[in-house]
Amino acid sequence: MLVYKFIIEFIIAITLKIEYFCFSLTRSFHQFSQHVNLMNQKFVETDKPPQGAHGERQAWMKVLACSASEQVEAVWANATELNEVSCEIIRKPERGLVMVRGRAGSAGGQFNLGEMTVTRCAVRLAEGQTGVSYISGRNLEHALIAAKADALLQSETHHQKAYDALVAPLKQQIEARESERAAKVAATRVNFFTMVRTREDKK
Repeated sequence: MLVYKFIIEFIIAITLKIEYFCFSLTRSFHQFSQHVNLMNQKFVETDKPPQGAHGERQAWMKVLACSASEQVEAVWANATELNEVSCEIIRKPERGLVMVRGRAGSAGGQFNLGEMTVTRCAVRLAEGQTGVSYISGRNLEHALIAAKADALLQSETHHQKAYDALVAPLKQQIEARESERAAKVAATRVNFFTMVRTREDKK
């Protein structure tokens, strides 16, 4: 009886281990398949310029938000005609936190990277256009100017003046900064193919 009991317990233990191994193998294969599918996805090109009227507004809001605070304040101070346009402050500039999310390996699952400080504001012109702004950082004046500029750019009366006085110079400064950064990166780039060919030539 003891022998039969031992044999039965042994068979049960082996069966459980085989089932656990098969389960682990199936789960690993499923996770691998999900990863491959994510890698094969065609992600949206974020650098592609937006289209239409809504896209045009997104473009100038991006310029206003990504520019340095001192540059925004400087171009706004020079736009004396725009400063005289009255507006109602719907939501005064206020600071807060937003969660920034990342993606593992640029293609994996999303995760919470951390919090960042943002400042938002909302204004309305006498004509009825509502301007809003969300900027990174804690500069209240930057958020207020960006909201006013967004409202003015939606107005047919002030659109061209606001674009020429605010968006155009800020956009040029951003492009110049990006070109300078790209030049610095290009100066430190290493061509590994050239290094290999050089070693082969020396031989």
